[in-house]
Amino acid sequence: MTESSNQRTPLYDLHVELGGKIVDFAGWDMPVQYPMGVMAEHTQCRERAALFDVSHMGQVELRGEGAAEKLEKLVPSSMTALKEGKARYTFFTNPQGGIMDDLIVSNAGDHLFVVVNASMRGQDIPHMRDNLDGIEVIELTDRALVAVQGPRAEDVVGELCPAVRDMTFMETIVVGIMGAECRVSRLGYTGEDGYEISIPEDRAVEISRAFLAHESCEPAGLGARDSLRLEAGLCLYGNDIDNTTSPVEASLLWAIQKRRREEGGFPGADRILGEIANGADRKLVGIRPEGRAPARQGVEVQCLEGNAIGSITSGGFGPTVGGPVAMGYVSRSHGDPGEKVNLIIRGKPHLAEIVELPFVKQNYKR
Repeated sequence: MTESSNQRTPLYDLHVELGGKIVDFAGWDMPVQYPMGVMAEHTQCRERAALFDVSHMGQVELRGEGAAEKLEKLVPSSMTALKEGKARYTFFTNPQGGIMDDLIVSNAGDHLFVVVNASMRGQDIPHMRDNLDGIEVIELTDRALVAVQGPRAEDVVGELCPAVRDMTFMETIVVGIMGAECRVSRLGYTGEDGYEISIPEDRAVEISRAFLAHESCEPAGLGARDSLRLEAGLCLYGNDIDNTTSPVEASLLWAIQKRRREEGGFPGADRILGEIANGADRKLVGIRPEGRAPARQGVEVQCLEGNAIGSITSGGFGPTVGGPVAMGYVSRSHGDPGEKVNLIIRGKPHLAEIVELPFVKQNYKR
């Protein structure tokens, strides 16, 4: 075997020790699953707690006067109204109104803390440096990022750091965990309660081991992360949203606050505000295939009369649902919950039904 040229997170050796199956993901060596398997890891997260390594995500600080105001010129969300200690989901848009990437921005008091997707770090960080005049864009390369997710996440993290028990969804604080200064944010990408924790890289293994020592916590990989987010109706960049997709098409209008809808002033505002007023040509919907055959990305969606009306963007088996689930785009004249459609899988039509998202109720602590 040849040595991988991929990047590795501070937890790589721990993944290997725990029996993680390592795969390439966006140029990183990451665990797709552990010996207990994707299904069991998925259930572990839904019923107890699971630890995910998300250190491949980009962690960035924006420092300088007017950082929030200047960031608003790149995103359609209200950054100036974001209170200290709060986090917000948003996205970079391009001049055509497409989504360049989705991200989480936190108001850390004297700076903004931004987390961007691993696959888009090479785009997003230069984009901020090129367009945020007078703002220092600092990529944090000496920190790990782990996510502890599930209904027992509060117990797992709270045992080491009681202060996190009082946090609610989309709050962020800096606290000490085992003597290390960590940023803890109550959010995640599974639909379950939980935390993302930014840890100094030299303490990441020790603190992760402490989380995993809790009777309710087990490691989980990319496979379970994908099935969990799909059941929760959460978009994956590169699948469900990309630089051609507008936030309106993707049902992400909730992330554009009223003031920004009225004022505009962000890339692609003409298209996005036009679609808010008049509707988009297509919309993201949930789809439940009948039977057991999953519908993967790229599968054509047809109306029962045999006309193509859209395509699947994400699909697979939903362990909590107990059957296949999918998301995709259909034309605006279709897509009402309860509508029957055909999915063309290996040349044959398979009956499916359009349903409301999410497939599994999101369990955030409000």
